[in-house]
Formats: sequence, structure tokens, C-alpha cells
Amino acid sequence: MIHVLFVCLGNICRSPLAEGIFKKLVEERKLEDKIRVDSAGTSGWHIGDLPDPRTEAIAGEHGISLDHLGRQLLREDLQKFDYIIAMDISNYEHIRILYGPEEDPEGQLFLMRDFDDTGKGKDVPDPYYGGDDGFEKVYEMLWRSCNNFLKFIVEKHNLG
Repeated sequence: MIHVLFVCLGNICRSPLAEGIFKKLVEERKLEDKIRVDSAGTSGWHIGDLPDPRTEAIAGEHGISLDHLGRQLLREDLQKFDYIIAMDISNYEHIRILYGPEEDPEGQLFLMRDFDDTGKGKDVPDPYYGGDDGFEKVYEMLWRSCNNFLKFIVEKHNLG
């Protein structure tokens, strides 16, 4: 079983949307018995909260259901998950600190947009303080990136 964790700041906008998109892609490829997906936030601000209503709305518009409650990233997650995908440089650096200087997460820790084939930027911007159009732009980035990330996993692990 391959375990994937998407991480943003609060775990109510970007990472639960990435989780929902990725779950849908995994289901479409009939890989649910091979890949498990979750999400978390580097902060504890929204522990137990549902995704932001705008995240829920954009997911629903694209036929994606979200069944996640906010949770904070834990040190134990670093051992539990095979892949940890950060939404931006700030989250990435926070995760690196959690690893500690003696651990090298190469091959496990990535930025979400490492898998975005447009080559435009490293961060998935946080849409929380913006308008509704920001959520659609984030959805588009996540959709592209999740598709390419799934292709990466399928090829690397010979999932067919």
C-alpha cells in the first residue's frame, strides 16, 4: 500500500482539495486497493473543521466530494506516509524542520507544483483571503499536478 499525504497551512483549502482530486483520480484508475490518501495542515488552527465552504463548492462543481476534517501534521506522519506533498515553499520548509537535520526526505517530500507541467511557479497559492476565482485557479493547478503525480506513482511502482 502506498500512502500519500497532502499538506498546506490550515488543512481547509488546498490540501483537502488535493486529497479529494487525488482520491477521484485513484478511483478512476481503480487503484484504491493500492493507494491511500490523506491531508493535514502545518498549523493547528482548524483541527476538526470541515473544509472551507468555497473549497467544498469548487470541489462539488467538479464532481468531487470531500470527506475530510482538518488535522495537524504530526512527526509520526513522516514515517507513516510514503509521499508528503507540500502546497508551498513555507509548508515545505516547515516539514523539513519537522524531519530534523539528520533525516533526508529525498524521494518522499515534494512540492505539489513539482508535478505541474506548466512550469509556472513553485507554490499553490492560498486562496483563503481572495475571491472565489482563486479557488478555481487553485483547482486547475491541483488537477494538473495530481494527474502528473499519479502518473509518477504508477510508473515508479509499476501499478499499470
